[in-house]
Amino acid sequence: VAKGNHTMVTQFILLGLTSEPKLQTPLFIIFLMIYLITLMGNLGLITLMKTNRRLRTPMYFFLCNLSVVDLCYSSVFSPKLLIGFLVEKKTVSYAACFAQHFFFLLFVTTEVLLLAAMAYDRYAAICNPLLYTISMPKRVCIQLVAGSYAGGILNSLIQTCCLLPLPFCGPNVINHYFCDTNPLLKLTCSDGHLNELLLVTFNGTISMSVLLIIIISYIYILFSILRIRSAEGRHKAFSTCASHLLTVTLFYVPAGLSHMQLGSKYSLETEKVTAVFYTLIVPMLNPLIYSLRNKEVKDALRKATANNIFASC
Repeated sequence: VAKGNHTMVTQFILLGLTSEPKLQTPLFIIFLMIYLITLMGNLGLITLMKTNRRLRTPMYFFLCNLSVVDLCYSSVFSPKLLIGFLVEKKTVSYAACFAQHFFFLLFVTTEVLLLAAMAYDRYAAICNPLLYTISMPKRVCIQLVAGSYAGGILNSLIQTCCLLPLPFCGPNVINHYFCDTNPLLKLTCSDGHLNELLLVTFNGTISMSVLLIIIISYIYILFSILRIRSAEGRHKAFSTCASHLLTVTLFYVPAGLSHMQLGSKYSLETEKVTAVFYTLIVPMLNPLIYSLRNKEVKDALRKATANNIFASC
């Protein structure tokens, strides 16, 4: 479609992770394995928590939703990335690119807000154990999860709708493996500084607010753990938080490095490396972290495995 002296872009070309032909097949195998492990791990964890009555507490309700988000989150990127390793023409339509952008922001924001809800849940469980069932009934848990999804949808709608009016009149090559905001802003033929400011403001406000909630929750948790007299009790209380803290760290560090870059300091290479970690590696690691570090999940997994073996005999 012509506009002035320019032809508007109808599709984009994703350069992917690398243009080196010799690396395409090995990378396809590596990322296919990562995606399959992500699918099996998160689906397995969801199934386990839905079928085992002992895993019906608020903590596992949030964890189940985190697995759902991780499953969807990884599926936004992995199929297109894997296809890109097998074909020479790595194109994506204008509509598909912005759809991917929308769902990326939706799930990344939802995941961040869910991590805050899980921190509050740990605070309620450890700091007020006698009132835990009263302070965290199913209604409150549902509201926190629904609020996380609503926040994700709102942030995604605002940022995507602000990006849509921008004209893209060439070049149309995105130096990335998915349609992220910063690479798209590099291609617009109008001033994208307002969108850059909006990106940093929204992402910064959400990230810092969530981080503040998590830090405050864990300060109270730390003081509560230190008041526990028995070493066994302190270890048990801390072990329930260790998986969540590890998940927060693994997600926040690369995501923060990626999306808090601005202007001349922005590096596409840094963006690609950090994006691989928080979009593909973290969704794969989360079910492993919560399975290997959680006694109740391990016991439920052993029981389910034993029942399946017994049923097949």
